[in-house]
Amino acid sequence: MKALAAALLATLLLSACGGSDEPSTKPTFGGGAEPSGASAGELADLKTAAGIEDCPASDAKAPSDDALPDVTLDCLGGGRKVTLAGLAGTPTIINLWASWCGPCRDELPLLARADRDYDGRVRVLGIDMADAAPEAALRLAKDSNVTYPLLVDRSSKVRGPLRVSGLPMSVFVDSQGRMVFTERTPFRSYADLTAAIRQHLGVER
Repeated sequence: MKALAAALLATLLLSACGGSDEPSTKPTFGGGAEPSGASAGELADLKTAAGIEDCPASDAKAPSDDALPDVTLDCLGGGRKVTLAGLAGTPTIINLWASWCGPCRDELPLLARADRDYDGRVRVLGIDMADAAPEAALRLAKDSNVTYPLLVDRSSKVRGPLRVSGLPMSVFVDSQGRMVFTERTPFRSYADLTAAIRQHLGVER
């Protein structure tokens, strides 16, 4: 009975991280990933093997009330730190995800495809949230063909400023660095994702 109860609890945790059609009303962070034992060098090697791009520079502050929060995050697998408020110049999708989140696994390949298809006209940036196992996140990124830059938020610093209630979540940011839309449920198809890019960022495929 105990084993059955534990399995049921794990299933509920994974389904709660964003798999329903309705936005979750409760924060869902932390999951089944084991705590990391990987060194910085091992993480850097995993990042290189996955072909993940360097994190972008973030210099100027976005002059808007709708700007991204003034939060600085590490680059997953090593690299320059990124201040979110300094991201401007290119329409951007910031995707919040984690290796323990089931729906994130289904959505990541769609974002990876968009990153390739839009070829610099839309920037995709991932934030690995509250993930105890960054090496698992990097392996998942590789398996999902993700090569766009990845940040890491170990202590959920963006949870309050971005009003994160569950994962995955995608924030659409215009070329001025203003947050124009937040999608709190996973994209189910590539057509849905490209329609959202067209609607919220004004960029055609």
